[in-house]
Amino acid sequence: MIALQPFGALGRLLLGQLERLGAVALMALRVARGLPRSPRYAGETARQMFRVGNGSLPLVALTSVFTGAVATVQARYQFSNLVPDLYLGTVVAKSVFIELGPVLTALVVAGRVSASMAAELGTMRVTEQIDALETLAINPIDYLVVPRFLAAAVMLPVVTILADLMALLGGWLVAVTTLQVSGQIFLQGLREFFNIEDVFGGLIKAFVFGVVIAHMGCFYGMSTQGGAEGVGRATTRAVVMACVLVLFNDYLLAEILFRVVFA
Repeated sequence: MIALQPFGALGRLLLGQLERLGAVALMALRVARGLPRSPRYAGETARQMFRVGNGSLPLVALTSVFTGAVATVQARYQFSNLVPDLYLGTVVAKSVFIELGPVLTALVVAGRVSASMAAELGTMRVTEQIDALETLAINPIDYLVVPRFLAAAVMLPVVTILADLMALLGGWLVAVTTLQVSGQIFLQGLREFFNIEDVFGGLIKAFVFGVVIAHMGCFYGMSTQGGAEGVGRATTRAVVMACVLVLFNDYLLAEILFRVVFA
């Protein structure tokens, strides 16, 4: 019996993870069923879009400027005396459009938006406000979750576009002011090798990342238990899982988009 205890603990752990995976899939199904009714709560959706987009802009802009600056310095260091400065703008632009822009933006937004959603919905759950909505015949998924899904899915690509522009601006400023690279040469390299598929690929990534961020924030918020301590646990788990799934989906989307769709 003692020898079977570790196996029993492992079995309970696996069953718990499978149960959680099923709950996540079930919420996704309920959200999909609620999408046709989303115009009923257009005002709430607009409010959530403002919170996701406008609230994230300052932090995303600051992060993106330094991301572009670092990418430029590193690219110049790696390619010094190997390739002409014309390709500096090309390398920075492709890195930003394909990877750095959507991924770093998603990680920054996940730390803010997933935590906010999980804390807000978790507080509503432990204070029985969600139960009150159900008593009033208001579907909490339609009223609380679907607007947050739509807001994150729509606004993350918009925020990513701003992040791309700010990153390129940061890279251009560093190239001109500290690396003695002509701004015209930097922009020429960006224009000559510009590929619209790179931008579309990054925006598709951003859309998926927005869905993931909202899903984790809403799921852990709606399943909160245990009062204020439970809200804290739900907030932490939402941010951690959102970041992990952003990186996991980044790899899957890279394989699909740049080895199959745009190949």
